[in-house]
Amino acid sequence: MRFGTFIPQGWRFDLVDIDPAEHWAVMNGLAQRADAGPWESLWVYDHFHTTPVHSDEATHEAWALMAAFAASTSRIRLGQMCTCMGYRNPAYLAKVAATVDHVSGGRTEMGIGGGWYEHEWEAYGYGFPPVRDRLAMLREGVEIMRQAWTTGTATLDGKHYQVDGAIVRPLPVQGEIPMWIAGGGEKVTLKIAAKYAAYTNFTGTLDDIDHKSEVLRGHCDDIGRDFAAITRSSNFNTIVGATEAEAHERLAAVKARLLPHLGQERADAAEREYLSSPAFGSVEQVTERLAERERHGIRYAIHYFPEAAYDLSGVELFEREVISALA
Repeated sequence: MRFGTFIPQGWRFDLVDIDPAEHWAVMNGLAQRADAGPWESLWVYDHFHTTPVHSDEATHEAWALMAAFAASTSRIRLGQMCTCMGYRNPAYLAKVAATVDHVSGGRTEMGIGGGWYEHEWEAYGYGFPPVRDRLAMLREGVEIMRQAWTTGTATLDGKHYQVDGAIVRPLPVQGEIPMWIAGGGEKVTLKIAAKYAAYTNFTGTLDDIDHKSEVLRGHCDDIGRDFAAITRSSNFNTIVGATEAEAHERLAAVKARLLPHLGQERADAAEREYLSSPAFGSVEQVTERLAERERHGIRYAIHYFPEAAYDLSGVELFEREVISALA
Protein backbone atom coordinates (compact mmCIF):
# COMPACT_ATOMS: atom_id res chain seq x y z
CA MET A 1 0.00 0.00 0.00
CA ARG A 2 1.11 3.56 -0.77
CA PHE A 3 0.60 6.39 1.71
CA GLY A 4 -0.16 10.09 1.61
CA THR A 5 -0.85 12.55 4.41
CA PHE A 6 -2.89 15.74 4.68
CA ILE A 7 -1.25 18.92 5.92
CA PRO A 8 -3.58 20.91 8.22
CA GLN A 9 -4.57 24.21 6.60
CA GLY A 10 -7.39 25.38 8.85
CA TRP A 11 -10.36 24.04 6.84
CA ARG A 12 -11.29 21.48 9.48
CA PHE A 13 -10.51 23.77 12.44
CA ASP A 14 -7.10 22.10 12.61
CA LEU A 15 -5.04 25.26 13.21
CA VAL A 16 -7.23 26.88 15.87
CA ASP A 17 -5.48 28.31 18.94
CA ILE A 18 -2.34 28.82 16.85
CA ASP A 19 -1.46 32.43 16.01
CA PRO A 20 -2.20 32.94 12.29
CA ALA A 21 1.25 34.50 11.96
CA GLU A 22 2.63 31.05 12.84
CA HIS A 23 0.42 29.01 10.52
CA TRP A 24 2.88 28.87 7.64
CA ALA A 25 5.70 27.79 9.94
CA VAL A 26 3.51 24.98 11.30
CA MET A 27 2.30 23.83 7.87
CA ASN A 28 5.75 24.05 6.32
CA GLY A 29 7.33 22.20 9.22
CA LEU A 30 4.84 19.36 8.82
CA ALA A 31 5.41 19.31 5.05
CA GLN A 32 9.18 19.13 5.46
CA ARG A 33 8.78 16.42 8.07
CA ALA A 34 6.62 14.40 5.68
CA ASP A 35 9.16 15.01 2.92
CA ALA A 36 11.83 13.42 5.08
CA GLY A 37 9.60 10.53 6.17
CA PRO A 38 7.88 7.47 4.71
CA TRP A 39 5.07 9.34 2.93
CA GLU A 40 4.77 9.29 -0.85
CA SER A 41 2.61 12.40 -1.05
CA LEU A 42 1.21 15.34 0.90
CA TRP A 43 -2.27 16.77 0.37
CA VAL A 44 -4.41 19.81 1.06
CA TYR A 45 -8.12 20.48 0.62
CA ASP A 46 -9.38 22.98 -1.95
CA HIS A 47 -11.76 25.03 0.17
CA PHE A 48 -12.13 28.65 1.24
CA HIS A 49 -14.36 28.42 4.33
CA THR A 50 -14.15 26.14 7.35
CA THR A 51 -16.33 23.04 7.67
CA PRO A 52 -18.80 21.81 8.93
CA VAL A 53 -19.65 25.44 9.76
CA HIS A 54 -18.23 28.53 8.10
CA SER A 55 -16.36 30.82 10.46
CA ASP A 56 -13.71 33.51 10.67
CA GLU A 57 -11.05 30.89 11.36
CA ALA A 58 -8.31 30.75 8.71
CA THR A 59 -8.51 28.43 5.72
CA HIS A 60 -5.38 28.67 3.58
CA GLU A 61 -5.74 28.45 -0.22
CA ALA A 62 -4.77 25.15 -1.84
CA TRP A 63 -2.80 26.15 -4.93
CA ALA A 64 -0.87 28.88 -3.13
CA LEU A 65 0.18 26.14 -0.70
CA MET A 66 1.06 23.86 -3.63
CA ALA A 67 3.51 26.45 -4.95
CA ALA A 68 4.96 27.06 -1.49
CA PHE A 69 5.40 23.36 -0.72
CA ALA A 70 6.89 22.84 -4.17
CA ALA A 71 9.67 25.24 -3.19
CA SER A 72 10.14 24.07 0.40
CA THR A 73 10.22 20.28 -0.16
CA SER A 74 12.42 18.17 -2.39
CA ARG A 75 10.99 14.64 -2.76
CA ILE A 76 7.36 14.26 -1.77
CA ARG A 77 4.57 14.51 -4.33
CA LEU A 78 2.02 17.32 -3.98
CA GLY A 79 -1.73 16.88 -4.31
CA GLN A 80 -5.14 18.38 -3.56
CA MET A 81 -8.18 16.35 -2.52
CA CYS A 82 -9.63 17.75 -4.47
CA THR A 83 -9.42 20.86 -6.62
CA CYS A 84 -12.90 22.17 -7.43
CA MET A 85 -13.25 22.68 -11.17
CA GLY A 86 -15.74 25.52 -10.75
CA TYR A 87 -13.37 27.71 -8.72
CA ARG A 88 -10.87 28.40 -11.51
CA ASN A 89 -10.94 28.55 -15.28
CA PRO A 90 -9.46 25.20 -16.38
CA ALA A 91 -6.95 26.71 -18.83
CA TYR A 92 -5.71 28.97 -16.04
CA LEU A 93 -5.63 26.02 -13.66
CA ALA A 94 -3.59 24.01 -16.17
CA LYS A 95 -1.12 26.90 -16.34
CA VAL A 96 -0.86 27.15 -12.56
CA ALA A 97 -0.33 23.40 -12.19
CA ALA A 98 2.34 23.35 -14.91
CA THR A 99 4.22 26.15 -13.14
CA VAL A 100 3.99 24.31 -9.80
CA ASP A 101 5.30 21.22 -11.58
CA HIS A 102 8.38 23.17 -12.65
CA VAL A 103 8.94 24.65 -9.20
CA SER A 104 8.68 21.15 -7.69
CA GLY A 105 10.80 19.41 -10.31
CA GLY A 106 7.90 17.30 -11.58
CA ARG A 107 6.06 16.33 -8.37
CA THR A 108 2.56 17.71 -8.95
CA GLU A 109 -0.64 15.67 -8.82
CA MET A 110 -4.02 17.02 -9.98
CA GLY A 111 -6.90 15.98 -7.76
CA ILE A 112 -10.06 17.26 -9.44
CA GLY A 113 -13.79 17.07 -8.80
CA GLY A 114 -17.11 18.79 -9.39
CA GLY A 115 -17.39 20.52 -6.01
CA TRP A 116 -20.10 20.42 -3.32
CA TYR A 117 -19.74 23.15 -0.65
CA GLU A 118 -22.72 25.35 -1.57
CA HIS A 119 -22.11 28.12 0.95
CA GLU A 120 -18.58 28.57 -0.36
CA TRP A 121 -19.70 28.72 -4.00
CA GLU A 122 -22.35 31.33 -3.25
CA ALA A 123 -20.12 33.43 -1.01
CA TYR A 124 -17.45 33.72 -3.70
CA GLY A 125 -19.97 34.60 -6.40
CA TYR A 126 -19.80 31.36 -8.37
CA GLY A 127 -23.48 30.56 -7.95
CA PHE A 128 -24.19 26.89 -7.31
CA PRO A 129 -25.05 25.07 -10.53
CA PRO A 130 -27.02 21.83 -10.33
CA VAL A 131 -24.96 18.68 -10.09
CA ARG A 132 -25.39 17.82 -13.77
CA ASP A 133 -23.81 21.14 -14.73
CA ARG A 134 -20.99 20.81 -12.21
CA LEU A 135 -20.16 17.39 -13.65
CA ALA A 136 -20.36 18.74 -17.19
CA MET A 137 -17.90 21.46 -16.14
CA LEU A 138 -15.64 18.76 -14.75
CA ARG A 139 -15.73 16.82 -18.03
CA GLU A 140 -14.97 19.88 -20.17
CA GLY A 141 -12.30 21.15 -17.80
CA VAL A 142 -10.46 17.85 -17.70
CA GLU A 143 -10.40 17.77 -21.49
CA ILE A 144 -8.94 21.30 -21.57
CA MET A 145 -6.22 20.37 -19.06
CA ARG A 146 -5.37 17.18 -20.95
CA GLN A 147 -4.95 19.16 -24.18
CA ALA A 148 -2.89 21.83 -22.45
CA TRP A 149 -0.43 19.43 -20.86
CA THR A 150 0.05 17.22 -23.92
CA THR A 151 0.12 19.80 -26.73
CA GLY A 152 0.89 23.12 -25.04
CA THR A 153 -2.40 24.64 -26.23
CA ALA A 154 -6.10 24.08 -25.59
CA THR A 155 -9.18 24.79 -27.69
CA LEU A 156 -12.71 23.85 -26.70
CA ASP A 157 -16.07 25.36 -27.54
CA GLY A 158 -18.01 23.82 -24.69
CA LYS A 159 -21.26 24.63 -22.96
CA HIS A 160 -19.47 25.85 -19.85
CA TYR A 161 -15.94 26.67 -21.00
CA GLN A 162 -14.69 28.22 -24.20
CA VAL A 163 -10.97 28.47 -24.87
CA ASP A 164 -9.38 29.24 -28.22
CA GLY A 165 -5.72 28.44 -28.57
CA ALA A 166 -4.89 28.98 -24.89
CA ILE A 167 -1.11 28.59 -24.64
CA VAL A 168 0.18 26.61 -21.67
CA ARG A 169 3.96 26.70 -21.84
CA PRO A 170 6.24 25.36 -20.66
CA LEU A 171 4.75 21.90 -20.58
CA PRO A 172 4.86 20.14 -17.20
CA VAL A 173 8.26 18.68 -16.32
CA GLN A 174 6.82 15.18 -15.90
CA GLY A 175 4.79 15.32 -19.09
CA GLU A 176 1.08 15.02 -18.38
CA ILE A 177 0.30 15.68 -14.71
CA PRO A 178 -1.44 12.63 -13.17
CA MET A 179 -5.14 13.18 -12.61
CA TRP A 180 -7.06 11.97 -9.58
CA ILE A 181 -10.77 12.00 -10.43
CA ALA A 182 -12.54 12.14 -7.08
CA GLY A 183 -16.07 10.87 -6.51
CA GLY A 184 -18.14 7.80 -7.21
CA GLY A 185 -20.93 8.98 -9.48
CA GLU A 186 -21.53 5.97 -11.68
CA LYS A 187 -22.90 7.51 -14.86
CA VAL A 188 -20.65 10.54 -15.20
CA THR A 189 -17.76 10.79 -12.72
CA LEU A 190 -16.55 7.22 -13.10
CA LYS A 191 -16.90 7.49 -16.86
CA ILE A 192 -14.64 10.55 -16.79
CA ALA A 193 -12.24 8.62 -14.57
CA ALA A 194 -12.15 5.69 -16.97
CA LYS A 195 -11.06 7.99 -19.77
CA TYR A 196 -8.68 10.38 -18.02
CA ALA A 197 -7.71 9.28 -14.50
CA ALA A 198 -4.47 7.80 -13.31
CA TYR A 199 -6.11 7.52 -9.87
CA THR A 200 -9.60 7.47 -8.43
CA ASN A 201 -10.66 8.23 -4.87
CA PHE A 202 -13.48 6.23 -3.29
CA THR A 203 -15.31 6.43 0.02
CA GLY A 204 -17.75 4.09 1.72
CA THR A 205 -17.97 0.50 2.87
CA LEU A 206 -16.15 -2.45 1.35
CA ASP A 207 -19.34 -3.29 -0.55
CA ASP A 208 -19.44 0.27 -1.89
CA ILE A 209 -15.81 0.03 -2.98
CA ASP A 210 -16.40 -3.29 -4.70
CA HIS A 211 -19.45 -1.95 -6.53
CA LYS A 212 -17.77 1.28 -7.66
CA SER A 213 -14.75 -0.70 -8.80
CA GLU A 214 -16.91 -2.91 -11.00
CA VAL A 215 -18.67 0.11 -12.49
CA LEU A 216 -15.29 1.68 -13.24
CA ARG A 217 -14.11 -1.59 -14.78
CA GLY A 218 -17.17 -1.59 -17.04
CA HIS A 219 -16.49 1.93 -18.23
CA CYS A 220 -12.87 1.01 -18.92
CA ASP A 221 -13.98 -2.04 -20.91
CA ASP A 222 -16.31 0.15 -22.96
CA ILE A 223 -13.48 2.37 -24.17
CA GLY A 224 -10.79 -0.32 -24.33
CA ARG A 225 -8.73 0.95 -21.39
CA ASP A 226 -6.91 -1.33 -18.97
CA PHE A 227 -8.75 -1.12 -15.65
CA ALA A 228 -5.52 -2.03 -13.84
CA ALA A 229 -3.93 1.20 -15.10
CA ILE A 230 -6.08 3.19 -12.65
CA THR A 231 -4.97 3.14 -9.01
CA ARG A 232 -7.84 3.25 -6.53
CA SER A 233 -7.39 5.28 -3.36
CA SER A 234 -9.32 6.25 -0.24
CA ASN A 235 -9.03 9.01 2.36
CA PHE A 236 -9.05 8.15 6.05
CA ASN A 237 -9.73 10.20 9.18
CA THR A 238 -6.96 8.79 11.33
CA ILE A 239 -6.52 8.60 15.08
CA VAL A 240 -4.37 5.70 16.21
CA GLY A 241 -3.13 4.63 19.63
CA ALA A 242 -1.00 1.88 21.02
CA THR A 243 -4.28 0.63 22.47
CA GLU A 244 -7.91 1.35 21.65
CA ALA A 245 -8.21 3.19 24.97
CA GLU A 246 -5.38 5.49 23.94
CA ALA A 247 -7.13 6.21 20.64
CA HIS A 248 -10.24 7.22 22.58
CA GLU A 249 -8.13 9.56 24.74
CA ARG A 250 -6.73 11.19 21.61
CA LEU A 251 -10.21 11.59 20.16
CA ALA A 252 -11.43 13.22 23.36
CA ALA A 253 -8.68 15.83 23.01
CA VAL A 254 -9.64 16.49 19.39
CA LYS A 255 -13.31 16.85 20.32
CA ALA A 256 -12.47 19.26 23.15
CA ARG A 257 -10.58 21.44 20.67
CA LEU A 258 -13.48 21.43 18.19
CA LEU A 259 -16.29 21.96 20.70
CA PRO A 260 -15.99 25.77 21.09
CA HIS A 261 -16.12 26.17 17.32
CA LEU A 262 -18.69 23.54 16.32
CA GLY A 263 -21.05 23.41 19.27
CA GLN A 264 -22.14 20.22 21.01
CA GLU A 265 -24.28 18.72 18.24
CA ARG A 266 -21.69 19.07 15.50
CA ALA A 267 -18.83 18.08 17.81
CA ASP A 268 -20.76 14.91 18.65
CA ALA A 269 -21.22 14.25 14.92
CA ALA A 270 -17.50 14.73 14.33
CA GLU A 271 -16.78 12.29 17.13
CA ARG A 272 -19.06 9.69 15.54
CA GLU A 273 -17.36 10.21 12.20
CA TYR A 274 -13.95 9.45 13.70
CA LEU A 275 -15.28 6.44 15.60
CA SER A 276 -16.64 4.99 12.36
CA SER A 277 -13.38 5.48 10.45
CA PRO A 278 -11.41 2.34 9.52
CA ALA A 279 -8.34 4.28 10.67
CA PHE A 280 -9.53 4.82 14.24
CA GLY A 281 -8.34 2.48 16.96
CA SER A 282 -5.29 0.55 18.04
CA VAL A 283 -2.33 -0.10 15.78
CA GLU A 284 -3.50 -3.68 15.26
CA GLN A 285 -7.08 -2.67 14.43
CA VAL A 286 -6.07 0.04 11.96
CA THR A 287 -3.45 -2.14 10.27
CA GLU A 288 -5.92 -4.97 9.71
CA ARG A 289 -8.66 -2.69 8.37
CA LEU A 290 -6.30 -1.04 5.92
CA ALA A 291 -4.98 -4.44 4.83
CA GLU A 292 -8.58 -5.52 4.23
CA ARG A 293 -9.18 -2.51 2.01
CA GLU A 294 -6.04 -3.31 0.10
CA ARG A 295 -7.45 -6.77 -0.55
CA HIS A 296 -10.48 -5.01 -2.05
CA GLY A 297 -8.32 -3.00 -4.43
CA ILE A 298 -7.49 0.16 -2.47
CA ARG A 299 -3.78 0.55 -3.11
CA TYR A 300 -3.29 4.13 -1.93
CA ALA A 301 -4.32 5.46 1.50
CA ILE A 302 -4.35 9.17 2.27
CA HIS A 303 -4.52 9.98 5.97
CA TYR A 304 -5.84 13.03 7.77
CA PHE A 305 -4.54 13.41 11.34
CA PRO A 306 -6.57 16.05 13.24
CA GLU A 307 -3.84 16.19 15.90
CA ALA A 308 -0.96 16.93 13.54
CA ALA A 309 -0.51 20.64 14.28
CA TYR A 310 -0.56 20.04 18.05
CA ASP A 311 0.78 16.56 18.79
CA LEU A 312 2.86 14.38 16.48
CA SER A 313 3.00 11.30 18.67
CA GLY A 314 0.03 9.65 16.91
CA VAL A 315 1.52 10.38 13.50
CA GLU A 316 4.84 8.95 14.62
CA LEU A 317 3.13 5.81 15.92
CA PHE A 318 1.32 5.36 12.60
CA GLU A 319 4.54 5.78 10.65
CA ARG A 320 6.45 3.41 12.87
CA GLU A 321 3.87 0.64 13.17
CA VAL A 322 1.24 0.85 10.43
CA ILE A 323 3.21 2.07 7.43
CA SER A 324 6.08 -0.26 8.20
CA ALA A 325 3.64 -3.18 8.23
CA LEU A 326 1.82 -2.33 4.98
CA ALA A 327 4.07 -0.26 2.72
